[in-house]
Amino acid sequence: MQRTLASAVALALLGHPSSPSAEGAPADHPYVGMWQTDDNRVRHQLLPNGRYDEARGTRESAYQGRYEVEGNYIQYWDDTGFTADGTFVDENTLHHGGMILRRRQ
Repeated sequence: MQRTLASAVALALLGHPSSPSAEGAPADHPYVGMWQTDDNRVRHQLLPNGRYDEARGTRESAYQGRYEVEGNYIQYWDDTGFTADGTFVDENTLHHGGMILRRRQ
C-alpha cells in the first residue's frame, strides 16, 4: 500500500500523462474540436480540457488520453501508455500517423 501511494505521488509530481494532476488542464489553442479522415474512419475529438477521444470505424472511444499542443505540433499520451504526435498543416488539416485528418465543421 505504501509503495503504491509513493508511486502515485511520484507520478503526480513528475506530471505523468495518466496522473490526475496532468489531466483537466485547459487546452489553450485554436484546434479544439472534431478532426476526421476523409473516409470518416478515424475521428479525433480534441476536448478543451486537454483530453482526446478517438474513434476508429464503428468503435467509438477506441483510444482516449491526454494531448498537448505547442504551436502547430500535437503530442498524444493514450491512457494505456501509447504515445503519438502530429502536425497541424493549417487551421483545417492535421497530419497524424501517416493519416490526414480535417477539421469537421
